[in-house]
Amino acid sequence: MHAILGANGKVGRTTIAALRKAGAPVRAVLRDASKAQGLVDLGCEITIADLYDHQALALALEGASAVQIICPVDIRAPQAHSGMQRLIGSLGEALTAAKPQTVLAISDYGAQHSSGTGVTLIFHALEARLRQLDTKLILLRSAEHMENWARMAKGAAESGRLPSFYDPLTKLLPTISAFDVGSIAAELLLEKQEAALRVVHAEGPRRYTPNDVAAGIGMLTGRNVVAELLPGTEWQAALMRAGLSEDYARLLVELYLAHNAGRIDAEKDVGEIRRGTTELTEVLQRILSA
Repeated sequence: MHAILGANGKVGRTTIAALRKAGAPVRAVLRDASKAQGLVDLGCEITIADLYDHQALALALEGASAVQIICPVDIRAPQAHSGMQRLIGSLGEALTAAKPQTVLAISDYGAQHSSGTGVTLIFHALEARLRQLDTKLILLRSAEHMENWARMAKGAAESGRLPSFYDPLTKLLPTISAFDVGSIAAELLLEKQEAALRVVHAEGPRRYTPNDVAAGIGMLTGRNVVAELLPGTEWQAALMRAGLSEDYARLLVELYLAHNAGRIDAEKDVGEIRRGTTELTEVLQRILSA
């Protein structure tokens, strides 16, 4: 039995669909029972648990041979960092009690660093906690999701300007569709794993620059769109205007600084890289037509 947390998210839902297509039994762990029907239709067993309640979560995971976990981020939480730290503690306690044979954790590029990476430090802490478990562990480190360009893409389509936090505008960025992350996770869960620890980096078929993103939006909308560097002094305010809490915006500012310093990438000589198939223009098309 595969237990999947974050079952209704882009990653979790795609993993579940691939596992069910392969005939694997799946238990979807949800926080909201009203969102279960689509997963029931896929043939999932459903269990309800609050991720912050480690006892309820341990019961939800009981008997599962493999568990896929994700650390959901509430971009509007006033105390985003401390909230995610509490979640890591709950996940660790629940997995210690449930004792699955395998845990696959959705992590992040740059999670190998212990300081200076903003929101990615959460994934460093998550990996450190999971390494304490007596289980086979797969760390699936994902490049930044292409879907994150939704914060700026529609405004760029209207104004012809794509504000960029990345410097320079020709910087090639590792990125991947969230749906491809889910597909790669399913592949890994279906493979036989001998090693106690496996590190896999997931990114798309190619890397893209901010200029590529602007050109893609322009092609899809039939207008001229140019990428423009956003001065660092404006980053925090711009992110908060996009709906992020002050605390989460601060973490993202630190992350973009780390990106520009070249620290957010696959860990050199560690693990492997698996590539998704979704091109950036496919994701931008979905964003702009939503």
